[in-house]
Amino acid sequence: MDFSLNEEQQLLKDSVDRFVRENYELSQRRELVASKDGFSRDHWATMAELGWLGATLPEEYGGIGGGPAEAMVLMEGFGRGLVVEPYYATAVMGGNLILQGGSDEQKAALLPDMAEGKLMLSFGYAERQSRYDLFDVETAAKKSGSGYILSGHKGVVIHGGSADKIIVSARTGGATRDKDGITLFIVDAKAQGVTVRDYQTIDGLRAAEVSLENVEVGADAVLGEVDGGLALMNDVARRSMAALSAEAVGIMDTMQTLTNEYLQTREQFGRPIGKFQVLQHRMVDILIGCEESRSSMLVATLRLDDEDEVRREKAVSAAKVKIGQSGQFIGENAIQLHGGMGMTDEMQIGHYFKRLAMIDVMFGDHSYHLKRYVTL
Repeated sequence: MDFSLNEEQQLLKDSVDRFVRENYELSQRRELVASKDGFSRDHWATMAELGWLGATLPEEYGGIGGGPAEAMVLMEGFGRGLVVEPYYATAVMGGNLILQGGSDEQKAALLPDMAEGKLMLSFGYAERQSRYDLFDVETAAKKSGSGYILSGHKGVVIHGGSADKIIVSARTGGATRDKDGITLFIVDAKAQGVTVRDYQTIDGLRAAEVSLENVEVGADAVLGEVDGGLALMNDVARRSMAALSAEAVGIMDTMQTLTNEYLQTREQFGRPIGKFQVLQHRMVDILIGCEESRSSMLVATLRLDDEDEVRREKAVSAAKVKIGQSGQFIGENAIQLHGGMGMTDEMQIGHYFKRLAMIDVMFGDHSYHLKRYVTL
């Protein structure tokens, strides 16, 4: 099977790589992370102009008609630079929720604005008690006339502080852990009763705690089927995990390159430490981890739309397992090979490892997905 990029995808990759080179030196990223938004609005506008925000959308909604492969190219490039703009929250999670589950009216109203950079989205699915179970939902949606009243809390909403609209899961029926009775709602982040507490996560990105207190929404806020939101959530979670896997591969490749360069320049006993055989063996193990992760990421991406549900789910869980395990091994060894310097905030290597640690726990860590894989 040919895994090489076509001409359009290669051009997309080249543009992302150039963007990262020009805008994401460590000092530049530090400034962005420390800014009010935690990212650059100018960068966001550039992403819109280059067509990245609509890369996976049909042309009728202002996109370029791409799919999972284009998202993979973008996310891998963003991983190399540790890009902090909310592409993942808006285009991967939010965009896919609307594209896969929205009505024609919702798609026409929201997706073109998203592609143009005028609309930022986020997805609130996690709750204090839910851990990795998407179906564990206590947030309540009570019928009120033709609409609903939402009350509850969502935690670690990625880029929730900058989102214009937050898509939240709420229970319209059943008990807390029932798989039926879950509905998705598109909520205006500035609606009365919505409280958003923004904060920085360990990897330098932003997340938010979102409280909903008697928030009134109309019937047109329902995304997908009433009581049938879990299937849509599972589909978008799978697409999100594939995109995160691509980002992790970009991070691991960069860590391997940075570590190899360090071993060629750091001298001990009159020669570069990269000349020592034991460290060469360690670098080979790191390279193998990178290549195994890339292979699992490619399989997960290519099987996102596979007709066989079990095969789809197993491919994504396998990628999460391999990338989680390899990410931990590569991160720990890259820092160790940098010696004491690897532990300092002034070195890039630690920042990459922090992001890998965050990616591992999103939608389930590698231990969770290993158990999931054997039960599918």
